[in-house]
Amino acid sequence: MIVTDETDPDPRARPDRPLARLAGPLGAVVALAGIAVAVALSPSFSWTASALSDLGVDPRTSLPFNGGLLVGGCLALGYVPALRDASRTVAATYALCAVAMAGVGAFPSDQPLHYPAAVSFFVLLAATLALDGARRRTTATGRVSLLLAVVSVAAWPLWGLSGLGPGIAVPELVGALSLAAWVVALAPPAPLRPRLSRRRR
Repeated sequence: MIVTDETDPDPRARPDRPLARLAGPLGAVVALAGIAVAVALSPSFSWTASALSDLGVDPRTSLPFNGGLLVGGCLALGYVPALRDASRTVAATYALCAVAMAGVGAFPSDQPLHYPAAVSFFVLLAATLALDGARRRTTATGRVSLLLAVVSVAAWPLWGLSGLGPGIAVPELVGALSLAAWVVALAPPAPLRPRLSRRRR
């Protein structure tokens, strides 16, 4: 049986932590804004030929890109207490994901620790979405979370098979947007989740 979010079986799904509930979305906005500003400032960035991390080593774009990820990752950690009220496992995975995101900003792609941080971020974001989606698979937002986990992983081989270019910026952005959508609208403490539930009535 599929249950809607209005009858979510988890009574802790909407914790009363207003500041914590806003920390995750704020972190996502800061990180994505930093990426957007860096892309706008770069004269050489290409969605088909570049990686997003290329923006972190160009002196013209390194500050918004690295700074956005570093600050965004630190802010995202504030979301952990709200997530922990619903699931300690999901909260722990998300916390590691936030640390990895900050690590991508702290260690640009010309540094040895960048690759482990970047790989960890994309693996952990998919794991976070999958764990939460599997735990709440009988709810609408849980099923969408599972779908986004699949999308964030499938984007990599699909982009490679497309032959559109050697860059990986597109699957990187798909993953980042999937995580942002989950934080803002799908996770148990997501600020927009109650509004989406009301619209389904």
